[in-house]
Amino acid sequence: MHNFTSLKILDFFQPLFRTMKIDYPTMRKILEVKLTMDQRRVPTILNDMSKKKKEGKNNFLLSLLIYAFYGLMLVPFIFLGDSYMFQISIMIGISMFILMTSLISDFSSVLLNIRDKAILNTKPIHPRTLSAAKIVHIAIYLSLITGAFIAIPSVVMIFTKGIVYFLIFLVEIILLGLFIMAFTVLVYMFILRLFDGEKLKDIINYVQILLAIGVVVGYQIVIRLFDFVDQEFIYDFSWWHVLIPPIWFGAPFELLLNQEYSIGIILLSILAVIGPIVSIYIYSLLMPSFERNLQKLMEESGTRKKRSWNLSESVGRFICISKEERAFYRFSSIMLRRERDFKLKVYPSLGMALVFPFIFLFNNLGYQSFSDISQGKSYLTIYFCNIIIGTVVYMLQFSGKYKGAWIFQTTPIHKHSAVYRATLKAFLVQLYLPILSVLSIVYIWIFSFRIIPDLIIVFLSAILLVLIAYRVFNNGKYPFTEPLESANQSGGNTGKMILLMVAVAFFVLVHFIVLAIPFGIYGYLLVLSIINIVGWKLVFK
Repeated sequence: MHNFTSLKILDFFQPLFRTMKIDYPTMRKILEVKLTMDQRRVPTILNDMSKKKKEGKNNFLLSLLIYAFYGLMLVPFIFLGDSYMFQISIMIGISMFILMTSLISDFSSVLLNIRDKAILNTKPIHPRTLSAAKIVHIAIYLSLITGAFIAIPSVVMIFTKGIVYFLIFLVEIILLGLFIMAFTVLVYMFILRLFDGEKLKDIINYVQILLAIGVVVGYQIVIRLFDFVDQEFIYDFSWWHVLIPPIWFGAPFELLLNQEYSIGIILLSILAVIGPIVSIYIYSLLMPSFERNLQKLMEESGTRKKRSWNLSESVGRFICISKEERAFYRFSSIMLRRERDFKLKVYPSLGMALVFPFIFLFNNLGYQSFSDISQGKSYLTIYFCNIIIGTVVYMLQFSGKYKGAWIFQTTPIHKHSAVYRATLKAFLVQLYLPILSVLSIVYIWIFSFRIIPDLIIVFLSAILLVLIAYRVFNNGKYPFTEPLESANQSGGNTGKMILLMVAVAFFVLVHFIVLAIPFGIYGYLLVLSIINIVGWKLVFK
C-alpha cells in the first residue's frame, strides 16, 4: 500500500498519541487502509466528471482544484471596507458553508460507517484507537479541503494585509475546522441517542438537509448584523450574537489588530478559541457512546403502520383520470416519500424554496416599514419558490433503486404517458404544494386576503413550469430509472436550468404587468388555466 504524505506528517505527532494511550501503529495501519480505499471514491463535487476518470487516479486530490477555485470567493471580502469584524465574519461564514456542506455530503458516510466493524471488532483493538482513527481520517481530508480552499486568499492576505493578519486567520481556520467536525458529530450523536433502526436513517437524512439549510440562513443573518453608515460597516454587539459562530472569529481581529477591548469583543474572542476546543473535548468524551449507538444503524424497525387516511392519496384519486394513473401516482408518492438517497439530493432544494422568498421579502425592511411592505407588491417574491421546479423535475429521472426499473417493462402499461404524468402530479401534491401552502399562509397574514388571486396565479404558473421542465428534460425514459450517480453528468443541463429560471422571471414580469391593468389579474388567471388544460392534454397525448 502507498505510504501517504499525510501519514508521514502524522508520524511527527506519534508521542502525542501515545500520551493519550492510543495504539499508534495500529491506528496508522487502519488509516493507511482507509486512505487507500478512499482513492476509489468519487467526491460529490466531482460527480460531473465521474465518467471521465481513469483508474488509479486519486479523485479526491483532483477535487481539491475545484475547492481552490471556490476559494476565489473570499478574495473580494479582504478588500471590502476597513472593518475586520465584517470582513472575517463574512469570510468565515462562507468557509463554514463550504466546509460543512462538504462534510455532510462526502464524509457523513465516514462518520456513520459501520461496515468495518465486522472486521475490526473481531480484533484486539481498543475502542479508543478505533475512535482516534476515525477522527484523524476525517481531519486529514478536512485539512486538505480547507488548505485548498484558503490557498489563494492566503497569498492575497500576506501581500495586502500582512503576515500577522494571515497567521490569525490561519489559526482561526484550524479552530473552525475542529468546530465544524465536532458540531456535526455531536448533532448526529444526539439523534443516535433518540432513535433507532430505519427511523434513525430517515432522521439523519433530514438532519443533513437541515444543517445545509441552516448554514445558508445563518449566512444571511451574519450579513444583517452590520449597519452601513458613511460607507463603513458598523458593528454593535448584542447578547444573542454569542449564538452565531462566524461572529466569534471576527472578534480576535478587532481585539489584536484594532485594540478594541470592549466586553462584547473580548467575550466573542474567548468563544472563538474556547468553543472549538470544548466541542472537540466533549466529542472525545462521548465518542465511545457514539460508536455503541452506531450499532442501531444495523437494526431494522418494526413494520410500518398503515395510516387509515392519506391526504395525498385522496387528492390523487381526484386529479388522476384513470386507475392506471392512480396506481403510478401512489407508486411515485411512495418513492418521493421514502427513498433516502433521492431525498438527500432533492429536499435541500425544497428547503431553499421555503427560505428564499422570506429572505428576499425581508430584505425590503431595511428601507421600508412593515406596513409599507404589506401594502405593496412584494408578495411577488413568493415566485422564488418556483425556481427549484426545474431541478426537482430533472431529478425525477433518477433513483438509488434504479435497478428495479425492470418492473416497468414487465407491467402491462396501456398508456405510457400516464407514468410520467402521475409522477409530475405526485411531485406537485407531495412536495410543492406543502411549501406553497406554508408560504401562502404567511404571505396572506402579511399582505391580507387581497393576494389570494395572485397566489392562485403563482400555483398555475408552477404547474405550467412543471410541464415546460418535463419537455426540456424528458429523455423518453420512465421516472426513477437512472442511477443517482449520473444526475450531474450531462453538461448541457446547467444551461437548461438557467433557461427555466429565466422562465420564472418571465412569469414574474407578466404578473407585474397585469397588475397595472384593471381586472387584468382575473383575465391572466383565466388565460393560465386554459393554457394549462390544453398544454397537459397536448404534451401527454
